[in-house]
Amino acid sequence: MTSITPDQPRRSADVDSDDRPTGRAGPVPRTRGRGPGASDRPGASRRRHAPLAVAAVVAAGWAALTSYLPVVVVLGLIQLSEDAASLTGALRAGLAGWLLGHGVPLGTSAGPLGLVPLTLTALVVWRLTRAGVHTTRALGARGSRQLRPAFVAAGAVGLGYALLGVLAATGADSGGTGASPFRAGVTLGAVGAVAALVGALRTTGVPDDLVRRVPTGLHDGVRTGLVAGLLLVGAGAGSAGLAIATGGGDAADMIGAYQTGVAGQAGITLVSLAYAPNVAIWATSYLLGPGFAVGTDTAVRTSEVSVGALPTVPLLAGLPRGPVDGVGAVLLAVPVLIGMAAGWLLARRLLRSAADDRTPAAWGPLLGAAALAGPVAGLLVGTAAAVSGGPLGGGRLAEVGPLAWQVTAVATAVVAVGAVIGAAATRAFTRP
Repeated sequence: MTSITPDQPRRSADVDSDDRPTGRAGPVPRTRGRGPGASDRPGASRRRHAPLAVAAVVAAGWAALTSYLPVVVVLGLIQLSEDAASLTGALRAGLAGWLLGHGVPLGTSAGPLGLVPLTLTALVVWRLTRAGVHTTRALGARGSRQLRPAFVAAGAVGLGYALLGVLAATGADSGGTGASPFRAGVTLGAVGAVAALVGALRTTGVPDDLVRRVPTGLHDGVRTGLVAGLLLVGAGAGSAGLAIATGGGDAADMIGAYQTGVAGQAGITLVSLAYAPNVAIWATSYLLGPGFAVGTDTAVRTSEVSVGALPTVPLLAGLPRGPVDGVGAVLLAVPVLIGMAAGWLLARRLLRSAADDRTPAAWGPLLGAAALAGPVAGLLVGTAAAVSGGPLGGGRLAEVGPLAWQVTAVATAVVAVGAVIGAAATRAFTRP
């Protein structure tokens, strides 16, 4: 009989299923509770994901809450100085402002209010994009590179967000201010689905495969156009900020005229900041030439400024007082210079790539990509112009903002010409 001493390790063959020494090799113990196809790794378990309905409702609700609370705080500050201010009133006003940030027009005693605060819109889109990301992860489709899970997640978020829109429109209806529940449901459903789809597609990794299949020339042209469009909006924001800064005294007088106290003035300032992107886009249209309107039969262009009585809004304190002349005429060259800068960046990138490959840079792809940048930039700036305007009530304030088709046409032509000139000049004067 074989004895086992403490100094001798026992072999697994000498141990049966009851962990008792047997002195002989027994059968290998079977693992209970593991069916065919189970993982061979110790402790491996199948991940469980939240149901689609739960994940979508939670993600959409959290996106709505995080974009709604800032509106309540801002409008609550404005109401602090009013005798009729109440928590219920602030919550209802917050619902109305929140719906307006999604593009839902509000009915008021003074007429329809449809001028969307784009700062709030940007916050809404960002939170909905994250909702699409979280819902896609809950489905277990992260990195799956499949379209179906992305559309399923986006549709679920959009449906949940549409229901929230109907509830918000029902709760905001009071005191002569309200919104159509049907319009709110359709609008929020569409916004929620599109924004969530962006996040869902990024999570699945589908855009990565699509980008690899895009021809190089198309990729370069789109990239250059996006750069040019962003530079145009940035130039508009800079010029608008400079105009408001130089007219800071008028803006301060407008804020003080409300006589709402410190809290109320802070709220008015924050509301003005919510419309800062709108003003930046209007200033971009001004630099391009078409300009914008601040009421029916009004025009604010570099060649003409025709406005009547304006509401006491601080952001309107920076409006030009007349046509551009003298040194201010330099502003007319800014869009062309931006197009040339975008073409220069394009040429430098292609020349560097050609130098790395030890091949000469061809003229055709370079000029083709530069010309394509024009329509891309025009579409970007024109879309921004379309969403930046809207009515501020009835009567003469029913038309506020630029005309999108004019902005699109001019931006396309200016950027295309400038980019071609900049790219050609860079290619011609750069040594191979």
